Amino acid sequence: MHPVNDIKETKSSFLKNKTIVLGITGSIASVETVKLARELIRHGAKVIPVMTKSAAKIIHPDALWFATGKKPIVELTGATEHVTYLGRVKKPADLLLISPCTANTISKITHGIDDTSVTTFATTAIGSKIPVIIVPAMHLSMYDHTIVQKNIKKLKKIGIDFIEPIIDKNKAKIPSIEKIVSNVIRTVGKNDYKNKKVLVIGGPTAEHIDDIRIITNTSSGKTAVNLSKFSFYRGADVTLWYGRGIVSTPEYVKRKDFFSINDLKKLVEKENLSDFDYIFICAAISDYVPIKKKGKIPSGKKNITIELKSTEKIIEKIRKRAKNTKIIGFKAEEKSRELKEKAIDLLKQNKLDFVVANTIDGFGSDENKILLINKKEKTFHKKAKKDIITNFILDKVK
Repeated sequence: MHPVNDIKETKSSFLKNKTIVLGITGSIASVETVKLARELIRHGAKVIPVMTKSAAKIIHPDALWFATGKKPIVELTGATEHVTYLGRVKKPADLLLISPCTANTISKITHGIDDTSVTTFATTAIGSKIPVIIVPAMHLSMYDHTIVQKNIKKLKKIGIDFIEPIIDKNKAKIPSIEKIVSNVIRTVGKNDYKNKKVLVIGGPTAEHIDDIRIITNTSSGKTAVNLSKFSFYRGADVTLWYGRGIVSTPEYVKRKDFFSINDLKKLVEKENLSDFDYIFICAAISDYVPIKKKGKIPSGKKNITIELKSTEKIIEKIRKRAKNTKIIGFKAEEKSRELKEKAIDLLKQNKLDFVVANTIDGFGSDENKILLINKKEKTFHKKAKKDIITNFILDKVK
């Protein structure tokens, strides 16, 4: 058994039972394809490497054989490998991913030229209407060539997706492996949130005691980040409003930051919230804020008193500004016996579509136990890792 099986589905099963043909062309960025192939496998994919002869001069085919457990296709044979995997057959591959893709290969695909294994696989995929993703990587002078840009536009018009390179000085560099893999998951996934606009509001708020000290909470922002990622995976146009969370956010999700409740209020008042189809409000928003002291409270005092005042409920403002949007609120309580009652109160008072309730044990943890209630007060329970719970919530909401 090939050792690649040791890493299969170790990160997720988003690509389980999916076959990805990985086309590799003669860019120096081809040295990154071992990492890319193995990351696809960690999400469950079977990866079939196809290399141009130019790519084989930069990275040895045996490296891709090791990475995928499949011998790379460098030259086509009588086995008609391009038809086997991407032809009009009973079980073709799910996607052709060409990463990295040179200017030469882009132009050949545009004009239907088949003189390498990768270009022949591309022509076959396009003719079979199998999805194709191209990840350009080259010197910026080549990427900015008028004809190359026209060719990219032509390919986009026929439905080929491009993951834009990172422009760094005089280079158009391959984007991060995370971004490529996320777009692969999005393309071959269920796409049940396609053409839907999703807003996720997450992370903790923080309020100043004085000019340098703050009061906040222990929310990590993991739930918000997972909701953003998985909504993107499922086809949504995602925006994340993010507080002081400790979890890094994906580069492919549009992000706006807030610090305090007032910052969040300004975002609510400024944005046209009715544009969103779904709003997930999982931010840990302070119920009380301190009356701020000017300057810095002197050190050395044995005791100090901080006066707090209650805050306006952000969720009420959001519902008023997004009357027809599906809004999903989140409720955290210390005791489980009070959870359902308080979740239903939140649901009714703010005319929400769903409430996700959990005890504070879930804060900062990778696992959680939730109670999901819809507006008819039907309840659903789930205890699992947060990524599994996130998909469970998206399933029920959809």
